[in-house]
Amino acid sequence: MVDTYEDFLEYWKASSSKSVANQVALWQTKYMSKYPELLQKQLRNYEEVGVDWRKIARKVVQAIPRHLKRMEEARRNILQLFEPTYIRAVQRLGCDFNVTLVIYVGIGCGAGWATRYERQPAILLGLENIVEEKWHSSSKLEGMIVHEIGHLVHMKWRSEWKTFEKAADDPLFRLYEEGFAQRCEHMVPERDTWHMASDRQWLSWCEQHKAWLAREFLGRLDKHASVNDFFGSWFDIHGKKQTGYFLGHAFIVNLERTYALREIALLSFCDVKRLAAAYLKAVSKEGAM
Repeated sequence: MVDTYEDFLEYWKASSSKSVANQVALWQTKYMSKYPELLQKQLRNYEEVGVDWRKIARKVVQAIPRHLKRMEEARRNILQLFEPTYIRAVQRLGCDFNVTLVIYVGIGCGAGWATRYERQPAILLGLENIVEEKWHSSSKLEGMIVHEIGHLVHMKWRSEWKTFEKAADDPLFRLYEEGFAQRCEHMVPERDTWHMASDRQWLSWCEQHKAWLAREFLGRLDKHASVNDFFGSWFDIHGKKQTGYFLGHAFIVNLERTYALREIALLSFCDVKRLAAAYLKAVSKEGAM
């Protein structure tokens, strides 16, 4: 485990009274410089999409004072939950590798990030995003941790540690891989957690608008437009965030009528795109918004 929170507190104590620009600079030089690989992952994340990371970082550091108590709560819950949750994932999913847990305060790259860190499978948990999304409770964090473990299991089964994240640049593969992780999220605790649900009406809204969501997703594909509205923490569609997780999960459940979970995980890139497109087209005809 790599828990950077004490180093974050040291940084914040030294910089909290300074200007926002200085706080951003010190986040890089005083805090995150102690974790160079973690720093580079975040900077590269923004560089790849052509966004100046400092603009996002300014928003993040300005929110720290009102987020501190919840970040501390989130960290406590993560430390209590991670080991028993991982053990259940081993039992339910056959997860046969160790996972490095990284707790940090980043610059908005995501609440959970399944990747490799120091050459090992890892889950990076960004406290700033967890709190922003109001996912700091034990029930939300349990679902999110299993979701990220699901991504790692998927990478392991496909033997695609280096190419998996790049494949998710394709919208249909992204729908598939997020849906797979969401299915794992429900299988491990044996209940439907939906950690990304923004309110009590989120799931019912998604169910009622499933056909419309499928049509909207297909429309984005036809126009070669971004599908970030369906997935990103900073985006929403008709006021509802993360609806791509719902749609992807429904796709995986549909595949389970024909395939076992491991077979679904090992579908070729071409088959994923073919099956996902066919599923969306079928669903899109079921009703209108």
